Amino acid sequence: MAPPPAALLLPVLAALMVPATATRTPPRNIAVVGAGLGGSAVAYFLQQHFGPQVQLDVFEPAGVGGRLATVTVNKQQYESRGASIHALSLHMQDFVKILGLKHRREVAGKSAIFSGEHFILEETDWYLLNLFRLWWHYGISFLRLQMWVEGVMEKFMRIYKYQAHGYAFSSLEELLHSLGGDAFINMTQRSVAESLLEVGVTQRFVDDVIAAVLRSSYGQSVLVPAFAGAMSLAGAQGSTWEVEGGNKLVCSGLLKLTKANIIPARVTGVSLHSSEGRALYQVHYEGSEGQGSAFYDMVVVTTPLHPSRSNFTFENFEPPIADFPGAFQPSVTSVVHGYLNSSYFGFPDPKLFPFASILTTDTPDLFFNAMDNICPVNISAAFRRKQPQEAAVWRVLSPQPLDKPQLKTLFRSYYSVQVTEWQTYPRYDAAKSLPPIVLHDNLFYLSGVEWVASSMEMIAVAAKNVALLAYNRWHQDLEKIDQKDLMHKVKTEL
Repeated sequence: MAPPPAALLLPVLAALMVPATATRTPPRNIAVVGAGLGGSAVAYFLQQHFGPQVQLDVFEPAGVGGRLATVTVNKQQYESRGASIHALSLHMQDFVKILGLKHRREVAGKSAIFSGEHFILEETDWYLLNLFRLWWHYGISFLRLQMWVEGVMEKFMRIYKYQAHGYAFSSLEELLHSLGGDAFINMTQRSVAESLLEVGVTQRFVDDVIAAVLRSSYGQSVLVPAFAGAMSLAGAQGSTWEVEGGNKLVCSGLLKLTKANIIPARVTGVSLHSSEGRALYQVHYEGSEGQGSAFYDMVVVTTPLHPSRSNFTFENFEPPIADFPGAFQPSVTSVVHGYLNSSYFGFPDPKLFPFASILTTDTPDLFFNAMDNICPVNISAAFRRKQPQEAAVWRVLSPQPLDKPQLKTLFRSYYSVQVTEWQTYPRYDAAKSLPPIVLHDNLFYLSGVEWVASSMEMIAVAAKNVALLAYNRWHQDLEKIDQKDLMHKVKTEL
């Protein structure tokens, strides 16, 4: 028999030379549990990597957006949580650009720190005067703080290069180590107070300023781990922004862009099955029409799995999926439409009260963590902030619901109070170890990143990492997972 012509051999040889990883078909369907920022971002990134042919089912019993919620006062919407986004949040910046959203116009307002008896630090309209006051009260502590935060952020920003080159991490420890070595791992195990005192920040500055920032962001003390503290302090120092129309528009926009199938049901558990030698996951859920289940090639859980937050069960896994230790910090947001009682803050004449944001020190008698005069999510060109003597919308953050005497302490009178009780952030002082990312072959847990630090951008970074990890594991591209010396690798790839 005559040998085949070269023209017929070339396609055969070309096919043999294609790596086996490139020929594996993508998953048929993926379940995403939760439609907050984590769920919507991971759905978007999964589709980016696996392609539009993958069916994405997103399970959400409540509204899309999760904690990125708004409340309505006088026919205008307001963010119900403090939800500013740092200028260096590159994934959030990309989402806004891709979705055609805009940054909300910034409305200037001054801040102050209240001790329960008087203001211990007041912001003015003059930048140099603010710097002088900081130096007068605390020496160069604020400069040492700035250098420390910038050092952490400079290393953290490496994640965007790694992700742009397709690298992923199978654990939070591997992710942190790739960015900042053992120092970043240690920052999850020691307090922000200890770390700052070590670099020369004074105890007074920690007690006055650092405590106030952490109470307003996490509702917790300076015992918060150093990494979580650094992320919070970066947001307090740098320029921040919010999404015009509400931050939750990012979530609904990403899900609409991916054409994800949103299932209004609460997932109760996942059971493991086997099909053709590979894992198959049965997702059990209950909604308004009763209980149901469906099978998926891959599952990403973006809601907390800790017993205090969910009754999620895992069946047929061997070894069993371990319990998730730790507790969550109770937090209450009260959106109050009323007249501020400026006398409580030492201003008998309300017209003279100059502050739009009030932070508090860690004082036993103080019943609230922070409060701010908030602007609606849509701001017209003619919008102006209410004068202090006018009825305004204030957002009060507190560890417990405010009773009537406490409301009367803060407000001379009020028209309405809308209360939202959350278990928003992990109790960081109770964290002993970081939760896993990989629960099984193609079963991933995204929300564990909040035990490192909790912010919109941290969740977006975790969503990108899970999507890359899922893609690389599916195609068995181990060269893109948990690689060492990534800075060198990334440079050589350029």
